[in-house]
This record gives sequence, structure tokens and C-alpha cells, in this order.
Amino acid sequence: MNLVKGKKTIGCKWIFTTKNRPDGSLKRYKAHLVPKEVTQAGSIVDGRSTTGYHTFPGGNLIMWRSKNQAVVACSRAEAKFRAMTHAICELLWIKSILADFTIEVRKHVLWHQNLSYRMTQGDEVEDMSILLEEVKRQIPSITAVSSGAIASDYQRFRVENVCSRLGLVSLAYLWKQDQSLLLQEMVTNGIVAITVKVAAMGLDPAKHLGKEIMNLQSYLHKLNKLYGINVCGEGGEYETLTLDCPLFGNARIVLDEFQVVLHSSDSIAPVGILHPLAFHLENKVESISLSATNGTNDACLEKIDSVCEVQGDCLRRCAAKGESVDAASDLDDVIEHRLLISKTRKDNLFSMCCWLQDSSKTSSGLQEDMKAVLKKIESQLMEYGFGWENVLYIHLYISDMNEFALANEIYVKYITQEKCPLGVPSRSTIELPLLQVGLGGAYVEVLVTTDQSKRVLHVQSISCWAPSCIGPYSQATLHKGILHMAGQLGLDPPTMNLCSGGPTVELEQALINSDAVAKCFNCSVSNAAIIFVIYCSTRIPPSERIGVQDKLDTVLKQMRLFQENKGCLSNVLYPILLYVLVPDLPKRALVEVKPVLYVEDDMKTTETTVEDMSFTIAPNHWDFQEASWHDTCIQKSVIPGKICVIVLSVTNELAMKVCSESPGCNRNNQDHRFGNEQIDRITRFCIYLLDKVLAGNGFSWEDITNLKFYFPTSLCMPLETLSLMFTNAFNEFAEMSQRIKIGKEPIFNLIPVLGAGKTSSMDDIITCELFSQKH
Repeated sequence: MNLVKGKKTIGCKWIFTTKNRPDGSLKRYKAHLVPKEVTQAGSIVDGRSTTGYHTFPGGNLIMWRSKNQAVVACSRAEAKFRAMTHAICELLWIKSILADFTIEVRKHVLWHQNLSYRMTQGDEVEDMSILLEEVKRQIPSITAVSSGAIASDYQRFRVENVCSRLGLVSLAYLWKQDQSLLLQEMVTNGIVAITVKVAAMGLDPAKHLGKEIMNLQSYLHKLNKLYGINVCGEGGEYETLTLDCPLFGNARIVLDEFQVVLHSSDSIAPVGILHPLAFHLENKVESISLSATNGTNDACLEKIDSVCEVQGDCLRRCAAKGESVDAASDLDDVIEHRLLISKTRKDNLFSMCCWLQDSSKTSSGLQEDMKAVLKKIESQLMEYGFGWENVLYIHLYISDMNEFALANEIYVKYITQEKCPLGVPSRSTIELPLLQVGLGGAYVEVLVTTDQSKRVLHVQSISCWAPSCIGPYSQATLHKGILHMAGQLGLDPPTMNLCSGGPTVELEQALINSDAVAKCFNCSVSNAAIIFVIYCSTRIPPSERIGVQDKLDTVLKQMRLFQENKGCLSNVLYPILLYVLVPDLPKRALVEVKPVLYVEDDMKTTETTVEDMSFTIAPNHWDFQEASWHDTCIQKSVIPGKICVIVLSVTNELAMKVCSESPGCNRNNQDHRFGNEQIDRITRFCIYLLDKVLAGNGFSWEDITNLKFYFPTSLCMPLETLSLMFTNAFNEFAEMSQRIKIGKEPIFNLIPVLGAGKTSSMDDIITCELFSQKH
């Protein structure tokens, strides 16, 4: 028999098994013919993969399964999709049983513990990598790869992995699109496609194979409501063959004869394949225009119709690997002496900060400073028994945004996909006036967890969904119910360009981008945000800064109203706001938004009893008198027994009140300038007020995961001097109250800025941001 053109023979093997009667006697022999290359199966006897899963309704194990699949899967992907199909069917069955007992199941969560991909010899992904490497070699102008991923992380991870290895950009413009609208758009635009494979509940190979998607559209929506299938077949429910579309300029495919092959007669989700036997091309009567407006010129048609054929045997060529760093190498003694560390005291979740003390206000260069700081943090993590895989979030502060690319070169050598198998940390990057306060060119803060329970969203593909993160930094990280989101700019996702129109337009787009990320975790920034940190570039004129604050309020209200009209608005958290004025932002943006959200549904916590707060009010260890105006300094967001977030703002006016209560103070401070004595008192007032709020809400200093004090460069005070003041104040407080333990490193970070505050005026003397969490 002659082979079909373009096909080649493959080695096969026969696998023989027996089937016995209940009494053990032989009933019949069975034989399976399988490809020799099949390596995905768990059984070496019959080549079949094993489906295994556990079911945990309400967190309790009630059922588990480990059984060979009915047929030999043709690929790893098919084996995994078949396993997921059975798991979904069981969840739907359990849901129907619970419904009989009037128990509502709000959502199902299917966890696959190994969606990420690493190079695996023999995997189909490596075949794609070999082909794309050959394409890139023969057609050097190719810079990107487009995929049709809509919701499949499995597919997207693998395409992105190959693209990152080959230096290509992944394009996924269908990502997170509404599948109902997408299906309708395909039909409306003249795409004629028929089903060539079905593998889902409700899809019968005998009835539905060979049918046009246009005719199945309403039935697919019905199945979506009944069983939750993807109407676009994204979950492997069906596959299609396109017979005609606007890109087919000259002819359409006509299928003359085909055969239906039953791949699996599974009673739940039978699998059938349409095998074409004969077809021909039919010329189109009218030429189809590729342009919806003015037609398409000849040059455009020629460009679209051109096909490049890749020749060669596609032999594997090893791509050059990036330069690695030696984590164990020692730091230079001089640099080591200048490196300083701060760390909060919480055992299982803490923040750690590292910076270079440089009193001469010079720097050996941003790259050298970045290398020293990251190496120090890495060595500290190793000393604690951790690594970069334990880092949830990274604040990257640099002295000059013009050198961001140089800083990033060092960053990507330390934080890599290989070091973070569960996902790379989320990140925000800000320019700060580091040199002006006696620091080096790099200042890095990391949030570290001791467990591996984080969920990371890292989309490297360019899409219409939200800005891509091409590199070792992710859009968001969920840990213990807290969603730490990367700093979002006002970028137009498909073009990755800043929106024009000024700071308010950028802010609105940044909030839309943030909400798109939040929706991946079944929440919204409009009702789940705990705190918004809004970084404002100094290039925003002072007269336009109030517009940023007004726009934030307006957009959040509009989002809440939209959620309410959809019936999706339940418990609403009203976030606290912190505005920070900085010299510059990435891409010369005017605004960057950094939200932190509370995702209640993903928290696995027990009931917590909050004790009577009347007995936990902190005593006054300094001479500060209780006053009603103290409340004007505080913004707080408290989820009883779980989270307490505080923003403390000491404005010029309030600072004068604080200092005026001190015996012997100068009450005629007309120029509103504060000396060391006044700043020293303000630091104590901050600690006193923070302790009062913490104790009043049932939290302790041991619950703090992050504590920052922002101070403006207009104070004309070196960071080293201010740090000593806060250190002395905390030491004094520890001796008086016994409510806090002081170690060798300070528990706070000092962040030099151009301004900060709870309003867009950003004119505080000192601003504090505190995050505490009980686990």
C-alpha cells in the first residue's frame, strides 16, 4: 500500500494481554498495536495511561481514583485531558447529590499540580521547539509566534516556554476572550469549520461529527449551561477542520467522503474521530476581500498569500544558555560592610530588605550595586534555608530609571524560572532618590514565605487581556488569601504602549488591567482590594494631581456599580489609599498602581474568635495624650482575626501638634521646618499610634509582615540618621512595653521619596504603611 504523500512510517510494537473469567480460567487473548515512540503511558504492559485524582468536598477527602484509561492515548495531552474529563464528571455528580440536600456549591476548583513545563526529551513540545528553531534559522525576520490559546494554561505555558528559549515573542490575542462572543465572531466572519473530533459529555460521535460549528452553536451553549463545557472547545471537548474562511482567497475545501472512527466508547464522554477519505477544492465565484473597509491592495494580498517552506531535517541545535551566577561566591569585603539588612519577625511570612549605605552619595554603578544587593539577599535566604522559590513579591527600587535595562540584566540572572518552579515572584519597579539620602543605586525588598502554597499568574504572551510579563516576574501571586499584584501601568495590552491622554487616562487603564488580573482569581479590585498604592511621577504637574485622586474614586465606583448590576457584588471592602510621589516610573509612565486584594474563597482557615478588645488596649508608654485628632492620622482595613492594614499619615500640621505637646518645644516654628529633636518625637508618636491600632484590633507586632516608613527628601536628612532615630525609639518601646522583641536587624524599612500621603497632595512629613496577618 502506498503511503499518503507527506507521511512516513513509524516503528510499532504488539502488546499481548489475556482476559480471564471470574474463576481464573482463560477467556481470550487481547492484542494492541502501539507506536514505539509512545512514552506517556504509565503501564509498560498495555501502553495505557493511568488516571488518578482525589476529591475533597469542603476540604474533606471522600473519594479517590487510580485506574488505567480505557484506550491508549495518542499523546500526553490527550491522556491528561481524559483524566480531567473524568474528574469533572465526578465533581458534577457530587454537585447534583449536594443539590438534592439543598447544599449550594458556589464554585469548583480543579488543581493540577504540574501545569508548568520543563524541557522533557521526547515530549511533543520539543518537536515544536525543533521546528521553530529551524524556522528562525531559515527565516531570521520571524520574531513572534501566534497561538490560539483562549483559557488553556497548559497550552500557553508550553508555547511561552519555547518562545523564551528561542528569543521569540508569544502572541495570544484570543487569551481570556469571552468564548461565546468569540464563537459568534468566527461564525459572523465567514469561518466554515466542521467537527473532526468530539470528546465531551453531550457530544455523540454518531450525531455531531462532521457538523458545522454554525449549526452546533446553540447546542454548545446548552452543553455549557448543563456541564460547563467550553463552547470554543478549549478544554479538548471538540476539534475542528476549517473548510473555508476569508483567508482562503481562491478556493474552499469540499469534503467528499469521510469515515467516523470510534476511539473510545466511554459511557460518559465517548471519543470519536472523523477521518477524511476524499476531498477536492472548489473555486470561489467571487473574490473575497480581506479588508472590511476599502478592500485590500495587491501588495497586501501578495504578502498574505506568500508561504515560506522550511526545508531540512530540523536537527536539534542547542541554544546558547544565559549566563549563570554563582550563588555561593563571596561578596567583596568593602561592599559587604556597606550592605544593610532589615527583616520583620513573623516566622512563616516576613519581609526582608537590603540596601547599600553610601554616605559619600556616590555609587559604583547600578549594575554592581544591584548584583551586590541580590547576592546578599540570596545568601540570606540560603542561610534561613530558603531560596527564590519562597519569594512572593519583590519591590525593586533603583536610582535611575534610564538604567532600568542594565538593572534588569542582573535581575534575570538571579531570579529565573528554573529557581522558581512554582512561579516567579510578582514585582514592582520604581525610581527613588536613593543617592540623595546616602544610599547606593539599588534597594530591594522581598516578601518571603516558608511554605510552597502560592499560586502564581504569569502570562508572557501579548494579548488583549492585560499587559504581558515577558521575563521572570509575574502579574500576581496568591498566598493564604492575599493577592499580591505586580505594579500595573496604563498600558494598552495588545500594543504594550502607554495610553495617551495624561495621568487620569493612564490611571483608568491601569485599573482596568488590574481588574483583568483580579478576575483570574475570581475577584475584582472594586470590592476585594485592601489597599491601593498609587505611584505618581514627578512629571505630573501639581495642578493635575488632584485629578488622579478623583479619577480613582470615579473608576472604582463605576466598577462596583457594574458588578452590582451583574449581581456579582457581595462583600465589599473599601480600600485604603496611599499616594507616593517618585522621580520616574518604567516606560516613562505617569502613574503606577499596586493593589493588594483579599481573596476570601481561596483561604483555608478555621473560625477565629476575636477576644474582647477592651482588655487589649495598649498602655501609653510615652507622654502622648489621647486626642480625637489622632484618628485623622489613621486609615485602616481590618478583617477580624485575619488581616490588619494601616496607613499612618503625619502631615505638617499634625507634626506641629505632636511637637507642641512636648515639654520645652519651640511653638513658634513659623517656617514649618523640623529639626532632629522634633523628628525624634514624631518617630515615637508613629510607634505609639501604630501600637494603639494593632492592640485595639487584636494584633501584635509579631503579626507584622511588612512595615515601611516613607520620608520625603525635603526633610534634608540622611537615611542613616533617620534609621537611628527609629531604631532607638523601637528599642525604648521594647524595654517599656514588652510587646515587641528586637533582634539584630531592624523590623522596618525606610523608603526615601519625593512625597507621600493619603491624598494626592503627598505632603506628609512621615507616612507609614503596615501590613499584619494572622495564620
